Amino acid sequence: MQHLPSFSRRSLLAAAAGTGLATCRASSGWAADTAPKGVPTYQSADFYDADGNFLVDRARKAYFDMFERFGYPVSETIRRDMWILDFQLGDFARVGMAGIFWLNRQDFGYFGHEIYLLPGQMIAEHQHVATDKGPPKMESWQPRRGMIYTFGEGDPTPEFLDKIPPSQRELVHSRHCQPLGIDEIGHLNRLKAWHFMVGGPEGALVTEYGTFHDMDGLRFSNPNAAL
Repeated sequence: MQHLPSFSRRSLLAAAAGTGLATCRASSGWAADTAPKGVPTYQSADFYDADGNFLVDRARKAYFDMFERFGYPVSETIRRDMWILDFQLGDFARVGMAGIFWLNRQDFGYFGHEIYLLPGQMIAEHQHVATDKGPPKMESWQPRRGMIYTFGEGDPTPEFLDKIPPSQRELVHSRHCQPLGIDEIGHLNRLKAWHFMVGGPEGALVTEYGTFHDMDGLRFSNPNAAL
């Protein structure tokens, strides 16, 4: 049984305006939300050395600073097991993520994941296909802090397309956006659907619920993206 709110696109836009969540205007540039007071504005160059090597410790500090702003406790488990990705694209402030897999049960087919996104940061678009270990992964998302723009298949929402970083905009299949605020829930609309999300103006902490996740079933739309 599902007890989930049902939001129209219009009501989501109205809610965003009424609560101070930034909505989007159509433009050819990248329209990251204006950072609220006290929230740093990151540039990708902040996270690479002169040779282009990804500075993971600097990225970790950015997430931990965000956790402190959100009042989110950093356990020893998070310090030990949180992983950070730039998808080998060299544009971490725009395309990257951190996260932790709380569990991934192949035997019973369920998965628990926390997603961490800096302000305006996009997870590289991807899909999940079947493997020898299990069917395509199904998933749902629930922001716990901040907000996100979820992108998936469906009718295009052009007013939100400028939330997609320019380096990815022409590559993605996902053109339908659903903004999600704290404790609103979004779902993958079908198995194997292309999808991604972008962090809102304060960044985001997102709980993901899903079926078993076999990394061998992960596919990126950007041919240069990798783990």
